[in-house]
Amino acid sequence: MSKGFKTTIAILTVMVILGLITLPGLRQMMQRLRSTPKTEEQARREVMQEPISTPTDVQVQAHLYWLSAASPASLEPTAIQLPLSADPVERSKQLVNALIVKAPAPERRTLPLEASLLAFYIQPDGTAIADFSDEIASGMPSGILSEQLAVQSIALTLGANMTGIRQLKILVHGQEAETLAGHLDLYGMFPVPSPQPLATPALAVPSAPGTAAPAAKASNATSGGQNNPAGPVPAPPAPAKKAP
Repeated sequence: MSKGFKTTIAILTVMVILGLITLPGLRQMMQRLRSTPKTEEQARREVMQEPISTPTDVQVQAHLYWLSAASPASLEPTAIQLPLSADPVERSKQLVNALIVKAPAPERRTLPLEASLLAFYIQPDGTAIADFSDEIASGMPSGILSEQLAVQSIALTLGANMTGIRQLKILVHGQEAETLAGHLDLYGMFPVPSPQPLATPALAVPSAPGTAAPAAKASNATSGGQNNPAGPVPAPPAPAKKAP
């Protein structure tokens, strides 16, 4: 056997040994390259859309307002079973999150699925402050009607399942926004209708399954001061956008 051939065999042997040593590391690197890492935004949305649960949760029948299947230019209440907290703030968060993720059908959705409720506060005077991620604006179909129905669906849902909330303030990523998606003025407050007197006091816990829950009483901004009907709720006239 020639000296050159022996050298070639030795080099190949060393290369095989090195390959065996580095193979596990190469395999792990390829697996990392094949898997698409989650962006920070994707991870945040998954966390924000996780169901909120508290020790006081009770399964109840809640009434949420989505677009009417028969009349997409109006809202109608839909009764669904939800675990709701006895704490007013946590209960409100659960309701708004359900409004985002539990729409009966995509075409009945009022809020963008990618939107997240970042924070919710209730002030002593009954003002509720809902702080949404930027997607509440960027994912909203532009138009006064869609923007108005979105905010109205939040207000009616809170009013149908809560007491003590008189008005709603919308923030976008912790800041006061001029408009929702270019049309609806967000500088003011939005009235939240009160439940009918038959509603359970305190937190107005919805009726147990199988029992008809009272309809929410619409405010002057939604139905001219009349009790909210079981059917679709037409959108009120839209406030004009502030002049620059």
